Amino acid sequence: MPINKPEITGFISKEKKYYMVFALLIILPIVAIFYSLFIGRYPLSFLDILKVLRFGINHQSNQDYPDIFNTIVLQIRLPRAILGAMVGGSLAISGAAFQGLFRNPLVSSGILGVSSGASFGAALAIILYGQNYMVYFFAFGFALLAVSMSFFIGRIYRSTPAIMLVLGGVVVSSIFSALVSFAKFIADPYEKLPSITFWLMGSIANARYRDIFISFVPIAVGITGLIAIRWQINVLSMGDKEARALGVNHILVKIITVLCATLATAGAVSVSGNIGWVGLIMPHIGRMLIGNDNRILIPASLSLGAVFMIFVDNLSRSLIGAEIPLGILTALIGGPFFIYLLKRTKGKGW
Repeated sequence: MPINKPEITGFISKEKKYYMVFALLIILPIVAIFYSLFIGRYPLSFLDILKVLRFGINHQSNQDYPDIFNTIVLQIRLPRAILGAMVGGSLAISGAAFQGLFRNPLVSSGILGVSSGASFGAALAIILYGQNYMVYFFAFGFALLAVSMSFFIGRIYRSTPAIMLVLGGVVVSSIFSALVSFAKFIADPYEKLPSITFWLMGSIANARYRDIFISFVPIAVGITGLIAIRWQINVLSMGDKEARALGVNHILVKIITVLCATLATAGAVSVSGNIGWVGLIMPHIGRMLIGNDNRILIPASLSLGAVFMIFVDNLSRSLIGAEIPLGILTALIGGPFFIYLLKRTKGKGW
């Protein structure tokens, strides 16, 4: 039987386009990280950055530039850019997964109470132990606890698990938000309260490699899991009955999706604080660019979230003399964009 040549040509072009998109998604965060090395109060040229990356990383003794360049690039700007990419990518990919799972364009990465739980955990750790490494573990632990409570509430009525899960997240978020307010009320107003307030606004100003190592495992596990099951999230977006008809265990996929998204979000929030809007607006930008197919949308959201967070962090340390908390900038950028999104979709969703 003769082969239809035009169909093969079209298939090849589509396949090439698919790989080009993925290559672009990988390149964009790398370019953003490299560009962020130039942003800061201390000006460095392109040649200075290349010298630092060449000699400083290998700890070569024949460097022909001041040692302060190594400190600025390798100890301050580079870990900050890497952590920003990890945090932004985690929040965005979790938001995209939750939006596909719940078939709701208003869902974000913190819908199940992970951000509120992490906020209370961090506030409690600051009150008990001060601003140290215990903040990471308390924030991460209470983030998982909050999602577990939301999932338990969502399993009360088996007829509408998705709706109940979202409602459970709203209830749990409200409870932990009240606990955060109570923690701020009883905190020392001169030492503990400012630390709690600043953490709640979100920042990676003090990013170090230890923060990357602490958050790497849950973020890597969560992101890898979501990318691995992204085609099954496509099936779930059609409904539970259709998923069962296609042979997909919808309950298991939902559990894995919630678990992976929670790990990624909790790992990010525990080291960056409460940063909103990223998990909501980045998946929508991805849909505007490439469509609703989660096989491409989920990795695209990962890349776009990483680039967006690096961009916002660069703004936070260059707009004015002081550091602007990331949560403030993401809200100022995300709010107007969401208004534009509502106008574009006329409130009808996707």
